[in-house]
Amino acid sequence: MSDALQPIHFYDRHDRTVRTERIYGEKWLRWAYEHPVGRMSVEALLKRAVFSKWYGWRMNRPASAAKVLPFIVDYEVDVDEFAKPPLSYKTFNEFFYRTLKPEARPIAPGAEVAVLPADGRHLVFPDVDACMGFYVKGAKFTLAELLGDEALGREFAGGSLVISRLCPVDYHRFHFPVNGTPGEPELINGCLYSVSPVALRRNVRYLVQNKRERTLVDSPEFGRVAVLEIGATCVGSIGQEFVPGRAVAKGDAKGWFAFGGSCVATVFQRGRIRFDADLVEQSAGHVETYAKMGERLGVAT
Repeated sequence: MSDALQPIHFYDRHDRTVRTERIYGEKWLRWAYEHPVGRMSVEALLKRAVFSKWYGWRMNRPASAAKVLPFIVDYEVDVDEFAKPPLSYKTFNEFFYRTLKPEARPIAPGAEVAVLPADGRHLVFPDVDACMGFYVKGAKFTLAELLGDEALGREFAGGSLVISRLCPVDYHRFHFPVNGTPGEPELINGCLYSVSPVALRRNVRYLVQNKRERTLVDSPEFGRVAVLEIGATCVGSIGQEFVPGRAVAKGDAKGWFAFGGSCVATVFQRGRIRFDADLVEQSAGHVETYAKMGERLGVAT
């Protein structure tokens, strides 16, 4: 069986077991990215902003609120974490980018400790230039391509990368991974391919072809850090809620994704972070680690 057709496995950091991912819309995704006719439909329609805007419009209609409780039940979402009661959400998108109680996501202490920016499945690469591939061996891209800027590519050459992939069942707000002062978010326009491993195992370059927003954070402990939110199919929008130029603490809210699986990429300059060993070990075998926002990512070096 090819890599593209295999089930998606990930390592659960909390119970230290390997699990099989339950993929939202799996039949549709596999048809779209593994069947010749499906791949034609991706290129003709599904990667285009108009399709995702239409789907986002549907998820913002009052009728979409009827999807909330079935989704919670089907995917066993923990309602005790919610900042608001489940029945208070007026649309599915309002539920989708819900806030949580502050105590639901404790932030790992220590100024020298960086934290994961989002709930999800994470891959880390201590030296992007030296790694053999991201989701599969031999499949990679350059930091210049990801950052959308050749000068930044040179500044971050040999740097460290974190890919944090959010599934539709995850908490869909993202946060700052380090203390520092963020600049203005900058839009890098692009397509809207899926960021599921079903798609990325076939073409990891979707991550550098998709629409994304880039924010540079100047951190006392970690130097300059680039944080990128990457859009995907059916992601209605990427919202930012921080004030550029105002200092932030790690774990502070940065923004949110509307409906759809999404991705956050975090880039550190060469030699500025040492990732935690469990993340490095799993990533070396192209296995994502499931962990939550605020948990340890690594320490400043």
